[in-house]
Amino acid sequence: MKDIQGISKIEISMDTADLICYSFDASNAEATLPHAVAWPRNTNEIVQLVRYAQENNLSLVPRGAGTGMAGASVPAGNKSLVISFEKMRKVLDIDTRNMTVVVEPGVVNARLQRELETLGFFYPPDPSSLNTCTIGGNVATNAGGPRAIKYGVTRDYVMGIEAVLPDSNVITVGGKTHKRVVGYDLRNVLVGSEGTLALSARIRLKMLPLPEDVITLLALFNNLEASGMMVSKVLSSKIIPRTLEFIDRSSIEAIENFKPTGLPIDVEAMLLIELDGHPATIKKEAEKVVDICHTLGGDAIVAEDDLARERLWEARRSISPALYHVKPTKINEDIVVPRDKVPAILMGLRKLSEESGIKIISFGHAGDGNIHVNAMVDIKDTEEYTKGVEIIKKIFELTLKLGGSISGEHGIGTVKAPYLRMEIKEKELGLMQGLKAVFDPKGIMNPGKIFG
Repeated sequence: MKDIQGISKIEISMDTADLICYSFDASNAEATLPHAVAWPRNTNEIVQLVRYAQENNLSLVPRGAGTGMAGASVPAGNKSLVISFEKMRKVLDIDTRNMTVVVEPGVVNARLQRELETLGFFYPPDPSSLNTCTIGGNVATNAGGPRAIKYGVTRDYVMGIEAVLPDSNVITVGGKTHKRVVGYDLRNVLVGSEGTLALSARIRLKMLPLPEDVITLLALFNNLEASGMMVSKVLSSKIIPRTLEFIDRSSIEAIENFKPTGLPIDVEAMLLIELDGHPATIKKEAEKVVDICHTLGGDAIVAEDDLARERLWEARRSISPALYHVKPTKINEDIVVPRDKVPAILMGLRKLSEESGIKIISFGHAGDGNIHVNAMVDIKDTEEYTKGVEIIKKIFELTLKLGGSISGEHGIGTVKAPYLRMEIKEKELGLMQGLKAVFDPKGIMNPGKIFG
């Protein structure tokens, strides 16, 4: 590989240990060693790296923290240059008058949350991996989180992006204003594109005033279907909680075996519900939520203080790592269905599990119909693993039949690419591929992702 002028100032590694560390993410996608890994510190260095890749016939693979579940940051082969943004972690500007914040892509979500909260503001998108995941990765996958039911997902907060195209030109899409209708919305095209179109270098985000108060409660059910019914009952009562999380019995058992928190293990399911806003208003809403719970045969418990509240959220966020203590491998999907179909998908998942003998563990953002489904298998058991893969297709078929989507927030990456045509029709797929060709005519941006 030849060198180019000025590239020596940028941190690049071809050490085997580094290549291994940047060859995989949190998905089950097969790890592939890249040719090199680079850590730019500013837009100019990203431009240099893009030119470096062009001159050396390398593809570009952008990477945040590697917490993605779909293989979007896994290199496509040994002719790849991984661009890690972990050295670009500055919060560049917090504008409290216009309620915007400008960050570099390597800023960790939780760090941004903490900085804004000290000023009386907050950034609503809160993926379960918020203590690790980065804003750049969140933008690339249009990440959601528990608060999406009330506040929306990453796309709803991205106001502008400075990005480097695969031809090394720098573009700025969006801007400082909260409203803009001038030409095509290229900002929204980049959000959720999984690094297949451009490399984000700076991101302007909208922030909101911190809510006055929060009430957290648990709704416990001995009937799985009733727990699903509560979702639509709460929303149809004109209450919009800031979170409405579903956790099934197997998830609770996994949590308590992994990191005991005192959750009840003798229930079929529970909902973790939060309300925020004016204290008097959310108190009335909480009383109504409790009444709905009792009407459906459930019990409700209100968190006594911030410590109890944080303990519940610690339990919720520990589900994913806890599942590895159930089985060595989890085939993780993030299906989403219309809210009124949550009971149907929960009962359908139970039936598929019983028929196949494969343990299916479910949890997630039931308030917006987004359920994280985990087929628990041992990858070394060929027969069991094959059954697990087969059941995923059946889960997708059921999801689409109910009017849902095969991905609510994880994206497609490489893991879901084989299933893309189950949901996207040929004409629409052709338009997407044409858009990709306009941005990236040589196909060097994160090849193999989304379209396979």
